[in-house]
Amino acid sequence: MKDPIFTGAGVAIITPMNEDGTVNYDEFGRFIDFQIENGTDAIVVCGTTGESSTLRVIEHNEAIKWCVKYVNGRVPVIAGTGSNSTACAIEISKEACEAGADALLLVTPYYNKTSQRGLIAHYTAIHDATNLPIILYNVPSRTGLNINPETAYELSKLPRINGIKEASGNLEQVAKIHELCGDELNIWSGNDDQIYDLMELGGKGVISVLSNIAPQETHDIVQKYLDGDKASSKELMDKYMKLAKAMFVDVNPIPVKEAVSMIGFNAGPVRLPLLEMDEANKKYVKDTLAEYGLLK
Repeated sequence: MKDPIFTGAGVAIITPMNEDGTVNYDEFGRFIDFQIENGTDAIVVCGTTGESSTLRVIEHNEAIKWCVKYVNGRVPVIAGTGSNSTACAIEISKEACEAGADALLLVTPYYNKTSQRGLIAHYTAIHDATNLPIILYNVPSRTGLNINPETAYELSKLPRINGIKEASGNLEQVAKIHELCGDELNIWSGNDDQIYDLMELGGKGVISVLSNIAPQETHDIVQKYLDGDKASSKELMDKYMKLAKAMFVDVNPIPVKEAVSMIGFNAGPVRLPLLEMDEANKKYVKDTLAEYGLLK
C-alpha cells in the first residue's frame, strides 16, 4: 500500500507574470497564501496550468525552488517536471529534488509521443534517477498519448510511483486502473467536472484548475466525500459544475489566468503562443464569476 502524497484538492497553480513576461514572485506569494488560507491541500507548481511548456529551464527550476521555500512546509509542494525529453525531465526533476519538493508530477511525453513500452522506459528512467514520489499525469487530449491501464499497472510496481493524475475523461479506464493497481497507485482526478465521479471509483482527490479561483469549495467537494457525506459532496459538485466548465472556454490556462485577475490578483499575461481570450469569452467568464459572487 502506498500512502497518498495528499488527499483533497491540490491546486494546479497559475504562474503570475509581469507585463514583460517575467515571473511576478510578489504576487505569486500573495496567491499562494490565499490558496493555503482557503483550504488548498497541496500546491502543484510549474504544472501545465503553470505554463511550464513556455518557461525556460532556468525559470522552471527557479520557480520550483522559490515556491518550496515560500510554502515552507505548510502543505506539500508537488513540482511539475515532465517533458517530452527524458533527459530534460530528469534534469528538472533532480533540481526539484534538491530544492526540497515533496513529489514530482510528470506529464506524458507530447508530440514525439512513444509506445506503451516507451512510456515504461521513460518513467522508469526518471524514477531511477530521482528520490521523490512520482505522480504520473495522463492527459491524452493535450499530449496525444494515453497511459493504458496495463501500463499504469506495470509502473505501479516501481516503489516511488505513488499515483496518477487521470485526465483522460474515460471513467471506464479509471475503474480499470483502480481494479488492476488497487492501493499501489493512488488516483487523482485531472478534470474538475469529474471529481465526484472519480472519487466513486476510489480516487483520493483532485489536482485542480478550479481551485485557483474556488479553493475552499473544491477542497470541500473532496473532503465531504472523504468524510462520508456523499450527498453534500455531490451537491457541491453540481453547484460548481458551470464554473469548472467556464475555465475551459479557451485553451487552459488562458481562462483561469484571466479569472484569477478578475477575482483580485495580478495574474498577468499568458506567454506566446497563447493569447488572451476574445471579448465574448471574457464576458462569459466575468458573468460566470459574478454569478458565483467571486468578482472583485
